[in-house]
Amino acid sequence: MWVPQQLPEIAAALDKAGLELPPEQLANLTGDPMGAVVSLGGCTASFVSPQGLVVTNHHCAYGAIQLNSTPENNLIEDGFNAGSTEREVSAGPNARIFALDSIQDITAQVKAAIAAAPDALGRTRALEKIQKQLVADCEADAGYRCQFYSFAGGNDYRLFKNLEIKDVRLVYAPPNSIGSFGGDIDNWMWPRHTGDFAFYRAYVGQDGKPAAYSTDNVPFQPKHWLKFASQPLDIGDFVMVAGYPGRTARYALADEFDETEQWTYPTVKAHYENLVALVEAAGAKDEDIKVKYASTVRGWHNTMKNYGGQLEGFQRIDASKTKHAEEAAVLAWLKGQGAKGKPALAAHAKLLELHAAESATRDRDLVFGQLVRTGVIGTATGLYRFAIEAEKPDTERDAGYQARDLPGFEGSLKQMERRYDAGMDRQLQQYWLREYIKLPQAQHIAALDAWLGGNDEAAVQSALDRLAGTQLGDLDTRLALMKADRATLEASKDPALQLAVALMPTILANEQQDEVRTGDILQARPAYLQAVADYKASRGESVYPDANSSLRITFGNVQGYTKPDGTRLPPFTTLEQVAAKATGVEPFNAPQAQLDAIAAKRYGGLASEELGTVPVNFMADLDITGGNSGSPVMDARGELVGLVFDMNWESVSSNWVFDPAMTRVIAVDGRYLRWVMQEAFPAPQVLQELGVPAQK
Repeated sequence: MWVPQQLPEIAAALDKAGLELPPEQLANLTGDPMGAVVSLGGCTASFVSPQGLVVTNHHCAYGAIQLNSTPENNLIEDGFNAGSTEREVSAGPNARIFALDSIQDITAQVKAAIAAAPDALGRTRALEKIQKQLVADCEADAGYRCQFYSFAGGNDYRLFKNLEIKDVRLVYAPPNSIGSFGGDIDNWMWPRHTGDFAFYRAYVGQDGKPAAYSTDNVPFQPKHWLKFASQPLDIGDFVMVAGYPGRTARYALADEFDETEQWTYPTVKAHYENLVALVEAAGAKDEDIKVKYASTVRGWHNTMKNYGGQLEGFQRIDASKTKHAEEAAVLAWLKGQGAKGKPALAAHAKLLELHAAESATRDRDLVFGQLVRTGVIGTATGLYRFAIEAEKPDTERDAGYQARDLPGFEGSLKQMERRYDAGMDRQLQQYWLREYIKLPQAQHIAALDAWLGGNDEAAVQSALDRLAGTQLGDLDTRLALMKADRATLEASKDPALQLAVALMPTILANEQQDEVRTGDILQARPAYLQAVADYKASRGESVYPDANSSLRITFGNVQGYTKPDGTRLPPFTTLEQVAAKATGVEPFNAPQAQLDAIAAKRYGGLASEELGTVPVNFMADLDITGGNSGSPVMDARGELVGLVFDMNWESVSSNWVFDPAMTRVIAVDGRYLRWVMQEAFPAPQVLQELGVPAQK
């Protein structure tokens, strides 16, 4: 996952893979084609027309589809095609499109501020202070949102300035039976046959500047947008993906990896399995709950399967052995450096010590953290925390609670209207309270014990009965309390707010402990990771930083792979395989209109000459992770050939240990995207705007 500025350094590798553009062109992040790539704040997307049309994955737009769905008008099941700009619907108050404006290297300023601090807590607060100051200065221009990024554990820092488009509307989404064909069964699997795409449109005020949703707004006109490929994609062709991958941990300590494999993933996966069972049982009896929690459950399902795949992958490649061997090699090399290697060895020892201290309270931290973020408890905690921070000057408020964060918080309060049910929330509260009382007494929290008034099922039920009296399920109440001061909230008789007030001292104390630990890490992690980079460089190996949600480029070629059992899988799937897979039962309930078009061989001029039919999905040996969803797949000329939406089962462990032989991405082929809008769920106006009108 290369930082774009690195591409000129690896020009030979790009040329060998087949890139036809100058690497310097890709390093120009506001030029063509990179200027078309945007972030959705969790997914990636790209402009595909001069009128602000944006393409991304169906699963990235799923929250917007869910927000606009009701049991009577279920866009999840039925799909959505606006047909005209007047009928495009809001993707929600928190939907955002972030278009990159500039990147500034701020390493020297940040490192100087950290170095001048007197102690661990001081280092963390110095980092927070300069981060806030740099972001505030960057956001002095109205309409921009700035992101502060740390690379390689704190060896480099950069500031990304993005145009923040606040009026995002849903234009088109195929039915779930196309957009999520195969569902959770096929998730992370190959072969795959999913039409995982949807379209948004970016809107701005009539002055061309970002503005909140208004019927007076007009489509945004980007400087650059991607064009659909002028040449067909084939096996072996060069492809690249530009996007915003979330997090990888390829440079983590072996001990950190071991805890992830042995505790974090199994524990979180088990909890999510329990939560999914609760919500699905309730949703089976109440369609409103099913719709309201659809996006949440989908997220849990994805995490569960991802973690399961990673755990299986860790075992298959004996990842722990690899991590320990790699770390031992670095340490041995450092010892061979004599006095020069001692600071990095000391940093490594410090990181082990800090990790052990953090692990000591991991069960408590997981359960308590989930409880205070659940439903009305999470809402109450957020309202009270904003009121506390509002007493300080904006620059001194904790990150996440500044004036710049208020619109997002207000949006979440509004979206809760379509993602909350009091009865379901009670079940989720009950789950986490029951988990809490199972903890050893040494892991208990005095304030929560006092509020519960017991450590048994009777205490849990009494607490739930009290919480049932909250008024925070009412939208007007939530919005009114946004304007309340700290004293008003502390005097409130609302039980959820009373719980938030009782727990806040503990939350703040835990945060300060984390800040001290972070301050120590700010010294140790950069020193050790620089040593890792130096070791790799001494062996002639390329070094790129772990993913951190900033813009990256990955490149390779269209190709299949050989499974561990020796089965060779080709890189393309086809329309006829969709029909063969269809059972009429979710998640393989392909729409009849789609099946009829396939049976009639209505390829619409989009068939591959090599395959003799329309390709559906394809694979390539690229390197992505969560956050890359919706990323454009471009060919050697920088033209759009598809959208990344998944990885194969054998590659999900690559967040920790990268295996190039087995790691593949899965993408929607651009020809299938067009075919769906031409033959299965027609959208002729979208095709016209894309410059690829329907063919006979």
